[in-house]
Amino acid sequence: MGQHQHLNKTAESASSEKKKTRRCNGFKMFLAALSFSYIARALGGIIMKMSITQIERRFDISSSLAGLIDGSFEIGNLLVIVFVSYFGSKLHRPKLIGIGCLIMGTGSILTERNKQTKKTKNEGFKVVKVLIGMLKLIFKVKHFLISIDCVKESGSHMWMYVFMGNMLRGIGETPIGPLGISYIDDFAKEGHSSLYVGSLNAIGMIGPVIGFILGSLFAKMYVDIGYVDLSTIRITPKDSRWVGAWWLGFLVSGLFSITSSIPFFFLPQNPNKPQKERKVSLSLHVLKTNDERSQTANLTNRGKKVTKNVTGFFQSLKSLLTNPLYVMFVLLTLLQISSFIGSFTYIFKYMEQQYGQSASQANFLLGVITIPTIATGMFLGGYIIKKFKLSLVGIAKFSLLTSIISFLFQLIYFPLICESKSVAGLTLTYDGNNSVASHIDVPLSYCNSECNCDESQWEPVCGNNGITYLSPCLAGCKSLSGIKKSTVFYNCSCVEVTGLQNRNYSAHLGECPRDDACTRKFYIYVAIQVINSLFSATGGTVCILLIVKIVQPELKALAMGFHSMVIRTLGGILAPIYFGALIDKTCMKWSTTSCGARGACRIYNSVFFGRVYLGLSTALRFSALVLYIVFIFVMKKKFQGKDTKASDNERKVMDEANLEFLNNGEHFVPSAGADSKTCNLDMQDNAAAN
Repeated sequence: MGQHQHLNKTAESASSEKKKTRRCNGFKMFLAALSFSYIARALGGIIMKMSITQIERRFDISSSLAGLIDGSFEIGNLLVIVFVSYFGSKLHRPKLIGIGCLIMGTGSILTERNKQTKKTKNEGFKVVKVLIGMLKLIFKVKHFLISIDCVKESGSHMWMYVFMGNMLRGIGETPIGPLGISYIDDFAKEGHSSLYVGSLNAIGMIGPVIGFILGSLFAKMYVDIGYVDLSTIRITPKDSRWVGAWWLGFLVSGLFSITSSIPFFFLPQNPNKPQKERKVSLSLHVLKTNDERSQTANLTNRGKKVTKNVTGFFQSLKSLLTNPLYVMFVLLTLLQISSFIGSFTYIFKYMEQQYGQSASQANFLLGVITIPTIATGMFLGGYIIKKFKLSLVGIAKFSLLTSIISFLFQLIYFPLICESKSVAGLTLTYDGNNSVASHIDVPLSYCNSECNCDESQWEPVCGNNGITYLSPCLAGCKSLSGIKKSTVFYNCSCVEVTGLQNRNYSAHLGECPRDDACTRKFYIYVAIQVINSLFSATGGTVCILLIVKIVQPELKALAMGFHSMVIRTLGGILAPIYFGALIDKTCMKWSTTSCGARGACRIYNSVFFGRVYLGLSTALRFSALVLYIVFIFVMKKKFQGKDTKASDNERKVMDEANLEFLNNGEHFVPSAGADSKTCNLDMQDNAAAN
């Protein structure tokens, strides 16, 4: 009898071990699948940021409209974030994440549909009839007031595919962070959740690395590669009309996202659900079946509970919004993150226009600079806080110190602004002898007044006098030799009158390169960028710990959710738009669409561009620093005598806060989920996906 009982216990033990192994394997599979989805969303986010300038040129749109397209990710995210956050935990989380990855991939592939064939024009026109009315209400600009027939003929509405595709990416990305991290928190071993989340973010940084490499490679390829004879293309990647094969990045990103969705559909909903919980569920089902009256009473009680919860929600929200520390925290992080999002969205354009770098070079250099520097800064920040066991006020002071140092380095960017290029008809008279007060309606010179030139044409040539001319005709050129990219124009009368002694009055295709002084400034800019990124990353990753102390424990989740919503709405959506609108003001030469409307900018006043771009970012950061100083002063006063070193119990609360905060996270930046939002988003990426 005893031997029989022993055999039963052995069998039960073996069965239990098998179940544990099965659960462990299921959880490991989930972690592996989630890692791929983190890479996919970070890849999609960084591809979008790198493609903004290319999209702007491809569809002949302004920077502000390109900013709206970039912000559509956040719009999509906000549409479903409440639904996902509330209902997600009650449904099959792995399958929801899989569906999200599938939608995210579909959005990327829809974004890729940029070939303006007759078929896509007709399909897109069905969409444009709906969207164009909405956009008229939002942006009362000439671009949207052109006739529908003209839009249909020119295909200029095709950017709406990108808008909708990016919005779909935002919708699809939403469940990855919140549901993935909550799943880990539910089924990971006690105390291991933070380790897994940190590992996911580290693995997610593979996405931006891949993105920068692909972006650099595809930017060298012409946009219509495979559809046109490349030998007929006369422009080079350094020409402001060059559009790289940006759509290939979205195609790769989309396929990767769709592939990453597959494992989630084969994972269990609840691999670790205790047997007792299943029995309780069964008992409740039997009781409900046998007692209809009790069920009706329960429904009535639930209705009262919902009403009570709604009332409690508004009371909690009021409590948050009347908390001065919390309001200051939200405002200062909004200013910091808006500065980062706006500047990062247009940093590729800035490097192209300011220092004459091609999109391919800008992508590669930023990738080489950003990823290692941010990773080092994040590690260093965490190490310093752990090493010196900083209190919460100490953490705030440390973060403020690194922000001030980063801000001071940012000020060095201003002396590194290059002078505007010498362009006849924009910064100089056409004979090249005198500067002009305004680039608008510069009169023709006697060297080209009889050439009957189209002044709206943009086919820049560089005279051997170092001056750029808007076209060979406006340079007064009368003959040419060579073919395609090596074409040289001769007998250029406007070049001749500048007093060259060698009488070699010629010009070649393309704008004149930047001078050596500007090139030296570029190398200094790169060095400062490395230092700036390091300090931003060092202090910015730990700011979120502050929110644990400044709100009541029961309001922690609501505080983080509301903070995330404000950042997404006012930072993620609006920052690219108003940055783009101000950058548009610095344009000296616009292209003209086939409808006669204003298209994309061809060349900017680089001095004005630099001052606006850097000035806006600096103003936002300075305002954040002022608020930060006030925030620390008030916080120190409130917690004076109470703010001791964090205990083990308090650290556990912080870990939980970190997890909940990451649930609302998204990637804006070239960092792991592209998107766990930190106090200083300089180290995170959307990329996130929104």
